[in-house]
Amino acid sequence: MSTESNTEQSFSYSKKVWIAGLIFALITVILLIFEATFNIVMLVLAGALIACYFRGISSFLKRKFNINGKLSMTISVLGSFLIFAGMMYLVGATIWNQTVSLKESLPELTKSLKNFLEQSDIGQDILAWANDIQSSKEFSNFISTFFLTTFGSIANIYIIILTGIFFTIAPNLYVNGISQLVPPPHRERAKEIMENLGTSLTKWLAGKFIAMLAVFILTAIGLLILDVKHWLILSILAGLLNFIPNFGPLISAVPALLVGLSQDLNLAIIIGIMYLAIQLFESSFITPKAQYHLIRIPPALIILAQIFVGALTGLLGVIFATPLMLIIIILVQELYVTPMNEKYQSSDSPN
Repeated sequence: MSTESNTEQSFSYSKKVWIAGLIFALITVILLIFEATFNIVMLVLAGALIACYFRGISSFLKRKFNINGKLSMTISVLGSFLIFAGMMYLVGATIWNQTVSLKESLPELTKSLKNFLEQSDIGQDILAWANDIQSSKEFSNFISTFFLTTFGSIANIYIIILTGIFFTIAPNLYVNGISQLVPPPHRERAKEIMENLGTSLTKWLAGKFIAMLAVFILTAIGLLILDVKHWLILSILAGLLNFIPNFGPLISAVPALLVGLSQDLNLAIIIGIMYLAIQLFESSFITPKAQYHLIRIPPALIILAQIFVGALTGLLGVIFATPLMLIIIILVQELYVTPMNEKYQSSDSPN
């Protein structure tokens, strides 16, 4: 009897070991698939944001001018392309000339910065630290992975634009398709959640565009007053890179500081103070007002998301970490927090 009991226990233990091993293998495979396909998720998210942009303008036109959906969508798409083409026609040559001039002068500007730093002990320490980082193998591998995983080919941009167009033309097709994966009693709720996601992303994108435009205008005015070379392309860089929280403003300030340093040290200091003041004004006044009705994402959470997603997908992950966090927060709120609160409220309420 004891022999049979020991045999059953041995089989039970072996079964548990196999189950644990299979679960670990399944989790490993899921994580590997997740890492391999996460770049595709970022591309789809970028396409969804393009669709939110077009449909947001279309909704605004329908609400303000009482026109039908197809006409407002046509105006939204064609109008956006026409405005962009008109801007390129009017200032495209100036932008291109300043871009080429700035690119050609970057080596000289970098050399001027190096000569300036070599004049002080602190500057020499900074140069030594920068050379150590640049020559390290880890840094080289990080940089190569950072860019190759995201913009290794033009195909990514093509996928983003094509996905955005498809989402813009027929969003209900994809919403209904995803809702079919949900059990029938919960399909309407799934559609409501997806509608909430689309509305929240559209509002976030509108607020972001307002902030980017404000940064561009303020930077352009400041650089013009200071009579800084390449003011237009530097202002455009400041506005565009403001789309990337935390890192974008720092990146956009580097060429402006180099240009200012090539003209005068005091000018470079003034430019740095101006960029800092504009970012403080944008982050504490413009963005909170523009995104007043949205869920507030803690700044530390955005930085952590940028580091984590950037490590998986490169630059694309750093750019779109904020809308990804917004989606995750809304899903957690709708699928876990709200049902949990409703459950405990109903259980605590008197019968």
